Amino acid sequence: MIVFGPVPSRRLGRSLGINNIPPKSCSYSCVYCQVGPTHKREIDPRPFYRPENIFIETKERVERARAMGESIDFLTFVPDGEPTLDIHLGKAIKLLKPLHIKIAVISNASLIWREDVRKNLSNADWVSFKVDAVDEAIWQQINRPHPDLQLRLILEGILVFAQKFHGKLATETMLINGINDSDETLTNTADFLETLNPRYAYISIPTRPPVEKNIRPSEEETVNRAYQIFQRKLLHVEYLTGYEGNAFASTGNVEKDLLSITSVHPMREEAVQALLKKTNADWEVVQRLIDTKQIRVAEFEGKKFFVRTFIKKVDS
Repeated sequence: MIVFGPVPSRRLGRSLGINNIPPKSCSYSCVYCQVGPTHKREIDPRPFYRPENIFIETKERVERARAMGESIDFLTFVPDGEPTLDIHLGKAIKLLKPLHIKIAVISNASLIWREDVRKNLSNADWVSFKVDAVDEAIWQQINRPHPDLQLRLILEGILVFAQKFHGKLATETMLINGINDSDETLTNTADFLETLNPRYAYISIPTRPPVEKNIRPSEEETVNRAYQIFQRKLLHVEYLTGYEGNAFASTGNVEKDLLSITSVHPMREEAVQALLKKTNADWEVVQRLIDTKQIRVAEFEGKKFFVRTFIKKVDS
């Protein structure tokens, strides 16, 4: 299933997710990733799903959601990997424009040094770039990029895009305890973000189970300090640390909804219960998915999450 939701988004309100990249095609293998490890990193854009199919499925889901009284604020490309690896991303965005819903792309920015990638993103209404660190060693440690990527070119590409983009640009910095949350690192990151003048600069921490078990979010005091450092240089700084709520939409098929949502958006236990209640389903549906190993249970910061299970890929 390419399209999922609408789901509550801490950035975009009610978001209809578009999963235009199958698991786990990505240029990074971030230590905090909620989807899982990247077993084969890649940086060359290629075809995945036909943009016409993305449009058809999105249109059908929009019509179904509207018929059920579900509001949609954004169509959001937020897949199981890096969305700009899709060589047809620009065409898909253009096809979706007639639906008259704002379009967002949440990217790790790793391919923005490419002119074709910048062009593909140019017609989006909202673009969010990951900027976890601007220091080479820290970038390598936290994002674990494809070996051919160069941080200098990525940062230059972000700046070029920011200068020409007519939509809203956001940045997101994920703070990991002891890795990228020192005052020096935070100041360097804020200095770079200042050159972009983003509409929003988000400071986030992991709120779902990360791929590496030893990864922990920065302490509250550190997050507050990061906010103060960013605020001295940027106009709109916001936390992205709270729980997004349980207002997940249902299409009527709770099993498919659970599988599509948890593939990119692990759900807290109370969110699953709320979805079951909305469709008059019982816990047997969830237990069956667990028993057949289609979803798994993970715990993080004292909370129970339900996450989609994928077959592990092997490097060729």
